[in-house]
Amino acid sequence: MQAQRGALTATAAATERGKAALRAALSFYVANGVSVALGLLLISGGVHLVLGTAAASAAGVGVIVTAPPDLPGPRRGKFWQMVPSPLIGLPLFFLVQLLHSDPLRLGLLLVPATFLAFVAMAWGKRGIPIAIAIMFSMIFSMATPAPSGMHEALERTLHLGLGAALYVLYAVLANHLLNARYRVQAMADLLLSLAALMRTEARQFTPRDEAGDVREVPAPLLGRLLGAQAALADQLQATRDIVLESPRTPRRQRIAGMLVMVLELRDMLLASELDVDALKSHPGHAAALCEMQRILEALADQTASLADAMLLGRLPDPAPDRRPELAAIRLEDDPAHPATAPGGPTPAMLARGLANRIGHINDEVLRLVALARGEQEPDLAVVRANWQMFVSPTEWSLMPFLTLWRWDAPPLRHAIRAALAIATGYAIAVLMPWGSHDYWILLTIVVVLRGSLSQTLERRNSRVAGTLLGCVVAVALLSAHPGALATLVAMTLAQAVAHGFAVRKYLITSVAATVLGLLQAHQLNVGMSPTFALFERIADTLIGAGVAWAFCYVLPSWERSQIPSLVARCLTAQARHARLALGLGQLRAVQSSPELEWRLARREAFDSLSALVQATQRSLSEPRAVQPPLEPLEHLQAHSYQLLAQLSAVKSMLVLRRDRLTPAEIEGPLQRAAARIEALIGSTPTTGPSMPESVAATTVAESIPLPDPFENDVSPWLLRRLDMAIGISAQLRDDAARILQAPTQEAALTA
Repeated sequence: MQAQRGALTATAAATERGKAALRAALSFYVANGVSVALGLLLISGGVHLVLGTAAASAAGVGVIVTAPPDLPGPRRGKFWQMVPSPLIGLPLFFLVQLLHSDPLRLGLLLVPATFLAFVAMAWGKRGIPIAIAIMFSMIFSMATPAPSGMHEALERTLHLGLGAALYVLYAVLANHLLNARYRVQAMADLLLSLAALMRTEARQFTPRDEAGDVREVPAPLLGRLLGAQAALADQLQATRDIVLESPRTPRRQRIAGMLVMVLELRDMLLASELDVDALKSHPGHAAALCEMQRILEALADQTASLADAMLLGRLPDPAPDRRPELAAIRLEDDPAHPATAPGGPTPAMLARGLANRIGHINDEVLRLVALARGEQEPDLAVVRANWQMFVSPTEWSLMPFLTLWRWDAPPLRHAIRAALAIATGYAIAVLMPWGSHDYWILLTIVVVLRGSLSQTLERRNSRVAGTLLGCVVAVALLSAHPGALATLVAMTLAQAVAHGFAVRKYLITSVAATVLGLLQAHQLNVGMSPTFALFERIADTLIGAGVAWAFCYVLPSWERSQIPSLVARCLTAQARHARLALGLGQLRAVQSSPELEWRLARREAFDSLSALVQATQRSLSEPRAVQPPLEPLEHLQAHSYQLLAQLSAVKSMLVLRRDRLTPAEIEGPLQRAAARIEALIGSTPTTGPSMPESVAATTVAESIPLPDPFENDVSPWLLRRLDMAIGISAQLRDDAARILQAPTQEAALTA
């Protein structure tokens, strides 16, 4: 029997690995990598047929240095996203060619050019690939043999410019043609992330065992929930930019409607876990919680199946309605264990409330599947409200550049740090015995050095391991003495993998990029020794990774310096979201200004919390002496998460159970709760005590018995949620005060 269970477990694990591999193969990032590789093959192959091998090699470099900004995105603004890299990189390539044989002047060019290239990172995610592309143009120019004169340098530059120009046109056309597929793939990937969040949320329903211990330690589970929420918030914006662009056709409108439903599902998932801990305090809860957990996991599987169907281009299967299963969940009240407080909810009420909130998730999954099957029409009013209001701008603004010039600005410090690292790496490379291939050290520094220590460490480890594997693969290929066509095909495959997994799995990218770089160098330096290249690249990689790691400690931008502003942003966003969410008593059409303001405030509340969670996670890799106060940060994140959950539950009552509310009883408390939350967290607290206890502890209504929410008016339950939200807001302010006190106390101790 045990052997059979082991075999079934192994089979299930193999099936899941197979599904994961298929999902990756059908994902938008792999499709984008294949598109980039096809562009390299077409342009390099075409130039080879017309102008010869040398011109094709230079044109291939033009493609490689232009490709980093070519990522799945909206059609609007694609051309202007692609143009900066070749416009800046082309003259730098030419200057490096002219200074190729003059190490001193070449170094004097590399250092300021690196600084200016890394300044582009001030534009965030849009600027990072452009900075990398500009650096690639200089580094790959160093990889070519020294030109014999001005004529050869100019000829190479023109061939590189030809490849770059052709690729810009190709990238715009390919993005236009693949836009419909990108919409489907991005939506499917978002659904898979939502399913993963559902499974993590389901673990909250793990019951206590007979000894009273929780099977899962709450803190690690909460950390996973916060991490999953942060990843989903980050992914949502990229999906919005693609899916919400011009949703004019019925197919686009359906996908945009599904995106809006995912946002609602996220709110319902937040609210679903409320009262779980209270229910666990009562005996006899295990069966009910296990059944809820099973249904949540089944809903997650249904969501993942919907994503798989979209990726495979087939009609998804109808989703079973699990409302009857949820209605069958019952927990009888035990007179020996009454409610936790007089007039408080009984275990039976808590169980039914939890089951009902999971029922709302079930209803939304049913609508999601029906919409994908074409059996339900999207809410076009909501889609129009989200269109253009929730997408990132595609125009380039000078504001990031103008606000960069502060000594404590992280992008400025990173640009200085990168320039110094490149100067050090170049000096080491020139002094090394194999200085003729010095570009590999600089290439390693560019791809490893990041704005934070945690990201640099991750890149360092992946780069070293990937280079070791990539060198072995490249040497094996070169030892077979492939022809020009075989080398081009191998480079194309390497480019597809390197570009496709650059954001998702850098170890895979590092292996493929090593193969691509060595094959490209072989094309540019015919006759190099594959055996020597193996040891040379390993040594160069170790040196470059070591330099990048060392310079993380030069002009560091520790996360601690960013925490106060992130905390202030989080509190402000939470207060604004609360004020607008609690104004939903006067529900209006989705086109109305208050509703749009609430949706924008909800996005900012999630985004600001996501930024704080990610910064805290990055700080864990930093030296203990410079880490921010982790305990109050974790508490603030947990309380922010709980406040969002309470407000989501209030919003669900206002929208879904409006017929069971008494407006006269809730309008005043809604306004008072919004005002008190604003008073508590509307401004960043200074060091010292938080709000007086009389303000923080005041409730919006007198304590009254809670009736059965399925048979009576639910206004008392809404008032209970408001009181909880006020209490959590007071805890949030205390957390923020503790976080802001820590730097002051450290400064006093140092003095």
